[in-house]
Amino acid sequence: MILGIDSYCYHRYFGEIYAGLQTDPGRRMTVWDFLKRARKHGVDGVSIESCYLRDIDSRFLGQLRDTLDDYGFERVWAWGHADGLRSGTDRSALGDLIEHVAYAKRLGAKVMRIVGGSRRSRPASWPMHKRRLMAMLKKAIAVAEKHGIVLAIENHIDMLSDEILDLVTSIDSPWLGICLDTGNNLRMFEDPLVVAKKLAPFARATHIKDLSVRPGNPRDYSFWPSVPVGQGLIDMRSVISYLRDAKYDGMLAIEVDFLRPDFGEEDRAVARSVKHMRSLLAES
Repeated sequence: MILGIDSYCYHRYFGEIYAGLQTDPGRRMTVWDFLKRARKHGVDGVSIESCYLRDIDSRFLGQLRDTLDDYGFERVWAWGHADGLRSGTDRSALGDLIEHVAYAKRLGAKVMRIVGGSRRSRPASWPMHKRRLMAMLKKAIAVAEKHGIVLAIENHIDMLSDEILDLVTSIDSPWLGICLDTGNNLRMFEDPLVVAKKLAPFARATHIKDLSVRPGNPRDYSFWPSVPVGQGLIDMRSVISYLRDAKYDGMLAIEVDFLRPDFGEEDRAVARSVKHMRSLLAES
C-alpha cells in the first residue's frame, strides 16, 4: 500500500464551499498547486478530482501526465462528484464517465474512482436502484476493460455496505471494484469497522477519512465533520489491518471533506493525517 492525497481535501480552494458551513478561503488553487502540495507532504500518490478541472484536452492531459511522472506519483483519476450517474438515471453522465475512462488511460492511471449517485439521488427501492446502476455500469465496464482501467465505485452516501457489495458481486467483473471510503457509511449509521472488513476484499481504491461529531441532527451531513486522521472516531489501524489481510496493494488516499472548523486550515489537517498514517504503516 502507498500513501496518497485526494485533491478533494482542498475543495474550498477549488471553489466548492459548503453554503452555511464553510467560509471562502480568499484564494484559489490549480491542479498544479495541488501536486506541489502533495509533493511537499512527501506522499507517493494522488487522487485527482476531475470535477475541478476545465478544458480537459489532449495537451492538458499530456502536461498532467508528464508532471505526475516527474513527481513519481501513482495516480487515481476520480470521476463523478457530486451526483455521478444520479443513481442510474442520467444517460449523459454515463457518456461523460465513458469519456473519462480514456482520460484515465491517457494519464497512465490504473484505477478510476466513480460515483453512482448521492444522498440526493438515492431512490427508496434498492432493487430499482440496483437495476438502473447495473445497466449503466455494464456499459462503462465494457469500455474500461478495453482501456485496461479498473473502475472503483464509492459509496457517496447513496448505498449501504450490503447494497454496494450486492451491486459489485452481481456484476462480477474484475474491472469493477469498490472505492472504500472509511467515513461515508458511518454517516449512514453503519459501523465503519464492520463495513471496512466486509468491503476490503473488493477495494480497488480508498478514501482514508476520519470523522467526529458536532451538535445537531445525526441525519444532517454537518453532524459528521472530518478531522485529521487519528483525531476522530475511525479506528484506522484496524482498517489498515483489514486491507492488508485482503492483500490490497493500492493507494491509501487521504480525504478531508467538511473539516471541523476548530481544526483550522485543510493543509494542516492533511499534514497531521499524513504523519499519523505513516506511523500506522510503519508498525508492521
